Amino acid sequence: MSTPLLAQRLAADPRINQAKELLLAALAEQQQAITGVKPADPARKQSYDELLAQFTASRGGPLYFPYLGSGIGRGPLVELADGSIKYDFITGIGVHFLGHSHHALVAAAIDAALSDTIMQGNLQQNVPAVHLSRSLIQHANTSGAKLDHCFLSTSGAMANENALKLALQKKSPASRVLAFENCFMGRTFVLSQITDRPQYREGLPTVLPVDYVPYFDPANPAESTANAVRILKRHIARYPGQHAVMPMELVVGEGGYTAGSREFFLAIIEVLKAHHIAVYVDEVQTFGRLTRLYGFQAFGLDEHVDIVTIGKLSQVCATLFTDEYKPRPGLISQTFTGATASIAAGQVIIDELTGGDYYGDNGRIDKLHQYFTGKLDAIASRQPGQVRGPYGMGGMIAFTPFAGTADDAKKVVLALFDAGVISFVAGSSPARVRFLMPMAAVTEADIDAVTAILETTLATLAQA
Repeated sequence: MSTPLLAQRLAADPRINQAKELLLAALAEQQQAITGVKPADPARKQSYDELLAQFTASRGGPLYFPYLGSGIGRGPLVELADGSIKYDFITGIGVHFLGHSHHALVAAAIDAALSDTIMQGNLQQNVPAVHLSRSLIQHANTSGAKLDHCFLSTSGAMANENALKLALQKKSPASRVLAFENCFMGRTFVLSQITDRPQYREGLPTVLPVDYVPYFDPANPAESTANAVRILKRHIARYPGQHAVMPMELVVGEGGYTAGSREFFLAIIEVLKAHHIAVYVDEVQTFGRLTRLYGFQAFGLDEHVDIVTIGKLSQVCATLFTDEYKPRPGLISQTFTGATASIAAGQVIIDELTGGDYYGDNGRIDKLHQYFTGKLDAIASRQPGQVRGPYGMGGMIAFTPFAGTADDAKKVVLALFDAGVISFVAGSSPARVRFLMPMAAVTEADIDAVTAILETTLATLAQA
C-alpha cells in the first residue's frame, strides 16, 4: 500500500474539518436572519449609489440592475450591499442552481482553497478535473450517446467556440454554419456572427457565413416542421457541400423560451445526417434544467448528437464530442480551464443532480415547473391581458406581459426588482419575462411569495 500523499494528509487533518464546521456554523447563524424580502436600508443609499457609479465608470456602462451583492444569501434569497433582500429567480441567468450560500459549495470552495492552484489550465490540472470530465461523459452516455470526450473551459462562450472549431476542422473545407432563427450562442467575435441579434455585431466584419432556419412553432407543429425542413434543404442545395455544422438550442433561451419537439428535431437531424453536417446541441442554458440531466436525453436524441456544450449551472463549462470529432493537436487549448473552486463546485452540483430526485416526469424539476406555471395560469385568469403563456420547459419558465413589447417586458422586470424579485427579459417579438429558479433550493412557499409579488406588480403597472 502506497504512502499517503501530502495533500491527502492535509485533507484528512482533523483541524480542517473542525475549521469547516466552525465556518459553516457561523454562516448558518447569519443566514437565520434571511427569511424573506426586505427593503434597502435608507442609511446605505448614498454609499451604495456611489459604489454603483464607480462601477459604471470602471466598466464603461451601467449594470442592467442596481445589483451589488453583499456576499451572503440563503437558497433563493440574496442580500444586496444596500441591505435589501430579494428573491433571486434568475440566478445570474442560470448559474446559481443550488441557490445562494449553499453549504456544500462553501465546503467545496474551502477544500479548493487548500488545493495549491487557484486556476487550473493547459499545463497544470489537478485530479478533480479528471473526475469531473469522466462524470460528465458517464452521465451523457447513459441512453445511447457516444460522447467519448470532454474538454473543460471557463465559459459557455468558450465551450461553443471549441465546438465550432471541432466541427469546422472535421468538415473542412466546408465553412458555412446553419442556425435557427432567434438563436443565441454568445457575444464573442465568432459567436456574434451566429447569434440572431444584428445589434450584437454592429460594426464588426463578417467572418463566418450563417444561414438561418425557422424554429419550431408549437401552435403549428406539422406546418412549422415542414417549413423548417424545406428551408434547410434549400440552403443546402444553394451551397452544396459548404455547410459544416448546425448548432441548435432545444429550448431557445434568449429567443423567448420556446421549446422544440422530438419530431421537429428528428426531421432536421435526418436532413443534416444525409448531408454529413455535424449535429451540435448547445446546452449552455438547458443543461440540468429539463426532465433529464442533458436536454438531448429529455428529447430522446442520444444516438444522433455529435457535439454537445454545457455551462452555467455546472460552474465549469464543457464541450463533449464523439471520437469522430476528436481534434488534431493544437486546435483547442485552455490556459484557464477553470478555477479549482469552480471545478470542485461543478462536481458537487453534478453529484447533487444525479443523486437526487430531480429528473423524470414526476421529479422535483417537473413538479416545481407545474406548480409555478399553474400559479402563472391563475394570475392570467384573474388579470386578463397581463399574462400570456407560460412558456418553456422544466426550470426554464417565461410569460408574455401585456402586449409583449420590449418596453412592457423591461418595465415588468425592473418593477419586480424594486419589489424584491429578480427576473430577466427574453425574446423580442414578443418580449417575455423569464425565470431560472434555483431548483435545488426553491420551495412551493417561495413560489407563492414570488407570484404574489408578481401579481401585485402587474396590477400596479396596469393602473399606471
